[in-house]
Parts: sequence; C-alpha cells; structure tokens
Amino acid sequence: MAFDQLHRYLFDKGNVRGELVRLDKSYQQILASAEYPPVIKTLLGELMAATSMLTATLKFEGDIAIQVQGEGPLKYAVINGTHKQALRGTARWDETLDTLPDTFSELFVKGVLVITITPAQGERYQGMVALDKPTLAECIEQYFEQSEQLATKVLLRTQLDTGSECAGGMFLQVLPTSSEATDKSTTAFEHLSHLTSTVKNDELFSLSAQEILHRLYHQEDVELFEATPVIFKCSCSKGRSAGALMSVEKQELLDIIQEEGSINISCHYCNANYSFNAEDVETIHRET
Repeated sequence: MAFDQLHRYLFDKGNVRGELVRLDKSYQQILASAEYPPVIKTLLGELMAATSMLTATLKFEGDIAIQVQGEGPLKYAVINGTHKQALRGTARWDETLDTLPDTFSELFVKGVLVITITPAQGERYQGMVALDKPTLAECIEQYFEQSEQLATKVLLRTQLDTGSECAGGMFLQVLPTSSEATDKSTTAFEHLSHLTSTVKNDELFSLSAQEILHRLYHQEDVELFEATPVIFKCSCSKGRSAGALMSVEKQELLDIIQEEGSINISCHYCNANYSFNAEDVETIHRET
C-alpha cells in the first residue's frame, strides 16, 4: 500500500473510467502552512483529492484549480494542481469567530464552486456552480452534469488523526465515446456508482489499490494502470515575488524600506517569506 499516488482504472465492458487517490505527506505539507481548524482541514483534504483526480483527466499539459468561495465564515479555499500531479493549496476564514460550523453547507453564504482549467497552450476555461449541495463531492458531480453532461460519481474522504492526517477519494465517469455514453441507462455507471459508495474509510486508508478494487468490483472486469506519484509543490520563488514589485514605483518601494527596514512578501500557499532590501529594489528596477 502506498499513499501520495493516483491510480487510474477502466471498466472496458461498462464504458466507465475510474480513479483512486490517497494522500498523506503531500496533504500534511499543505496543512503545515497554517493553523487550520478541523473543518477546514477536512475541506482542504477533500479539495486536494478532488483536484488530483480532475487533474488526471487533462489531455494536455496545464493546470486545474478548484476553489470554493462565499460570504460566510469561510472566505475561500483553493487547491491548484498541474498535469504532473504537483499540488498546493490554501484557505482563508473569518478568524474573529470562536468556532466554525461543522458542516460543509454552513461554511458558505452565497457560495460558489469555481473550476479553472489553464492549458500550457491555448485559452483558459472557467466554469462554476452554486454550492447548494450538502457536500463538496455532490457539488463537483453537479458541475460535470451541467458543464459536460457526463454522469459522474465523486467520493471524498479525510482522516484527521493527529500527525497522520490523510485524504482520499474515488472518481467514476462515463466515457464520452458516443452519444449513448452519456445515458446512464445504457452503461454500468449506476451499478458501479453504488458499489463505489460502499467503500469504508478503513478500507480506503489501509488497503492497497488492488485490494480496494477487488473488494468493490470483484465481479467486474477492471483494468488497473500504473500509479502516478502525487506531490506537494509550491511554484513561488523570490524571482516571482520580485516580478510583483516591478509594477510598483521604485521610490515608493524605497520609502517602505526606509520606514520598515525591508519589504517582505509571504506566500499564502507554503508560508515562505521573501525579503527585499534597497539594493534588491535597485536591481529589480534596473532590469525593467
């Protein structure tokens, strides 16, 4: 059994594809960047598993970002993923509150789910749906129903034992190979979706991918492909932070340094801090 891996599988006779992901170290690295309340840890784990599985559906080099946002106690939570399964994420909430709601739906007022697909070449695509379902998984299913008219099953789970937090998920989708494929009644989707829903947390987080698939689908013909590693990786750097300073007048930056001693830019994703002094500012503006 291995975590931080994504497994793809295929039901040839059922015209349905599937994915299974389990995350621990990559998930824990995201959680380490802030003192997240348990309900937000859970949400970030679900978003991370979902982003990994959706990233695996890309047929080109690029990125996917899944973000939930609203006007309630949680302002936003987002996970970014690349076609190489490099993930990062963060969340912001109302820290003046003593406690946060325990349920997903209570975290948001006028909430929306936004999925942004950014190809390395070509135009960016962004779609959104209201967060009007009781779980993130159901909201993602609704997104696919509306945007692609593809029957989709999403299962998302987390486990928050201190020091060994893990997240995971499973994803089923009808293959869009013909007009018939989008009709649930002509595929095995409903049957397979029901079987997938029966997976228990201790199975998802303790068995190998092969054992999970055998327990769930032992009467089905399933083809399991080679696993893909999933990692936490932030794309921030001092160079990128310097690029953000290029749009600010040099004298304004020098005034800040004179008053505060330096300019400090912190990454919201990994909590890295980049410091700039007067010499750095001179160099930055000399290169513009």
